[in-house]
Amino acid sequence: MKAPLSWLREYVDLPPVTAHEVAERLTAAGLKLERIISHGHDVKNVVVGEVLEFEELTGFKKPIRHCKVEVGEATPREIICGAVNFEAGDRVPVVLPGGVLPGGFEVGSRKTYGRLSEGMICSERELGLGEGHDGIMVLPSETPIGADVVELLGLRDDVIEMEITPDISYAMSMRGVAREAAIAFGVPFRDPADLQPPAATEEAWPAWIADATACDRFVLREVRGFDPDAQSPLWMRVRLTRAGMRPVSLAVDITNYVMLELGQPLHAFDRAKLTGEIVVRRAEPGERLETLDHVVRELHPEDILITDQSGPISMAGTMGGLATEISETTTDVVIEAAHFSAPGISRESRAHNLVSESSKRFERGVDRELPLVATWRAVTMLAELGGAAIQPGLTHAEVEVEPARIAIPAGYPGQVGGVPYPKETVVRRLEQVGCTVTDGDDPAIRRGGVAPTAVVTGGEIAARLAVTGPDMITVTPPSWRTDLTDPADLAEEVIRLEGYEGLPSVLPKAPAGAGLTETQRLRRRVGRVLAAHGYVEVLSYPFIGQADLDNLQLPADDDRRRATRLTNPISDDEPYMRTTLLPGLLKTLVRNVGRGFPDVALFESGLVYRAKPDAPSAAPVFGVERAPTEEELAALEAALPAQPERLAVVLAGEFDRSGWWGKGRQATWADAVEAARLAAAQAGVELRIAADQHEPWHPGRCAALYSGDTLVGHAGELHPRVIEAYGLPPRTCAMELELSRLTLRGPVDAPAVSSYPVATQDVALIVAADTPEAEVAAALREGAGELLESIRLFDVYTGAQVGEGNKSLAYTLRFRAPDRTLTVEETTAARDAAVALAADRVGASLRGA
Repeated sequence: MKAPLSWLREYVDLPPVTAHEVAERLTAAGLKLERIISHGHDVKNVVVGEVLEFEELTGFKKPIRHCKVEVGEATPREIICGAVNFEAGDRVPVVLPGGVLPGGFEVGSRKTYGRLSEGMICSERELGLGEGHDGIMVLPSETPIGADVVELLGLRDDVIEMEITPDISYAMSMRGVAREAAIAFGVPFRDPADLQPPAATEEAWPAWIADATACDRFVLREVRGFDPDAQSPLWMRVRLTRAGMRPVSLAVDITNYVMLELGQPLHAFDRAKLTGEIVVRRAEPGERLETLDHVVRELHPEDILITDQSGPISMAGTMGGLATEISETTTDVVIEAAHFSAPGISRESRAHNLVSESSKRFERGVDRELPLVATWRAVTMLAELGGAAIQPGLTHAEVEVEPARIAIPAGYPGQVGGVPYPKETVVRRLEQVGCTVTDGDDPAIRRGGVAPTAVVTGGEIAARLAVTGPDMITVTPPSWRTDLTDPADLAEEVIRLEGYEGLPSVLPKAPAGAGLTETQRLRRRVGRVLAAHGYVEVLSYPFIGQADLDNLQLPADDDRRRATRLTNPISDDEPYMRTTLLPGLLKTLVRNVGRGFPDVALFESGLVYRAKPDAPSAAPVFGVERAPTEEELAALEAALPAQPERLAVVLAGEFDRSGWWGKGRQATWADAVEAARLAAAQAGVELRIAADQHEPWHPGRCAALYSGDTLVGHAGELHPRVIEAYGLPPRTCAMELELSRLTLRGPVDAPAVSSYPVATQDVALIVAADTPEAEVAAALREGAGELLESIRLFDVYTGAQVGEGNKSLAYTLRFRAPDRTLTVEETTAARDAAVALAADRVGASLRGA
């Protein structure tokens, strides 16, 4: 919302303050300032001149006039001008030599087209009054020659631009902003809606409301004999431009002006193009409407329409129809104003991707009492500025709506804010925003004007604060405050007007003994260890689409395809909650590679959402009038998907970088497996690795990860089809691990450190090429016994020396005792026992034996 300061001062007797001071007060009251735009403060030496005569210069590619202009000096000025829309005797704005136009553009005397030009005749755009640049700005004939154009046209002004949040729709009008400014400065407020339209004795045009859920008030007024050639006055065009709207024509400009002034959107129909009675209803199947933007729209069953005998003529509250628009020949005009359903207009606007100034206001909530006043204001201006005759008729279709009333203890705002507010202060502040306040608790309180009071009722609050009798007040919010629906809203009004700076700032005390859970500690430890090994953490949106599941080459019966669908997804391409972390990571990897970073190692930890086999198709939705019961909570829990914690990594390019020290090393499936080992070690778990086939990994380069006998994840190289589908670098590797399945041992005891030396034994075993290394290592570990401290594979060899179909695995075994130095005989015996068990289990034999 853009509020020109000069317009604001018409309704509020502001003291001599700057726009910045006004903006500060409005910000303190809760309105969010975007910026302050200054107009005309740098303009000087622009006066009114009269064109005495002009000479048409020939021989140039465009029309050029050499004009003599009287500017109130001893002699007329000679000025060259390229416009042709003025005549001798016209009054025009002239910037004299040494003058400055908006933007710091300085004008001087110069020779051009063979003549001397002593200044410049200005257009509207050159004066910063609009976009009109087709010709010179011609002023009224009675404008005094030599007058200062800056003062005459009000060029100097400041515009306060604010971002209006959905809960304060009343501030999307000069009326609303002016009321807030008046409260902020403690000065009187002149309500532009304080009009008294005359009583009507007949109907303007037959109309009725067919759907009370779509509209509860519909008003029509009519004027005839409107002059279609009448132009919008300059002051109106300037205000519309400064408020961010483009002047169009007088009839349209008046509807826009009233909307900005009062906050009530209006629509003007050409009376000659209407046929039959007007009906406000929902759209019917197959209906279409060509709107003012020349787009033919397929209408949805929930769309709110204004129709006549010919069918739809307007998308209510959003955009009018082309068939009944005001044209250059319109003389009879029907002005419409209504109070439409805010949710209905919001759905309509989003369904058609059509956002207008009207829809912005209706979807936030418009004052229900404004249609009668706004239509009268509009027809009055049509009569004053366009020569129209106001017809005595008035159409007023209405559905009765009971006003909202809220009962609260007078001390409730103080209880919420932590600052005691006297009852007089609470009542005064609520009355300042337009509320009607009476003493006592009304037993027939109704909330929102439709249903009985819900959420936190006044009685419940009173019981909580032990308040009764005269300390209870009943508040009726004004019609323009559709956001005031419960006691908390009223408390917020009192607190914000009293000043947020008056609230105490007290840090909450952390309860003794609280801290991170063991699950949270595990996540942090995993993040730190992966970061230390070269991985970068990323955060992806938890949404996926059907294309992601297809790109991962998941089988039709894969549980990961049973995804939970969102009722209102952010993107129609990604309507599901993720069942795996890989799609988000793979897209992030592609984005990084596409921006010139080919060597990537990423990780992400977060929840995935796995639908339960017996879960209902949709989660139940409960009201907010009370806390849910245990049965309702159980039903909600049953409908929610399982949400295990997972960790995933993706790798591409070099894992060990190339440099002056030598050639680097490409990331392989082994790095993905090692990432899983590092993460599991933070939970005190040593993973068991086994070969597996599991999408989206390569069938021959996929490892299953086990914690004991529990499958906790997979790692390896991605399938070539997955790499092609996502556009990944060749041989991209990935790992996904379920952290929730890692058994947490609780507080970890520090290991005992032996002061005795370590004894090392190396052993090289020949096994069949298809023997898993994990099985060999497990046999060696078990056979070596409790003296074994660690085992490490340091070499893998295949070749003629070990025979075809075999491989050699070389290990370093480290032995240590806690209470003595081991002898050679003890370590040799432990090594031999380990080799013997490996020979028995996997058929291993000592290399060279």
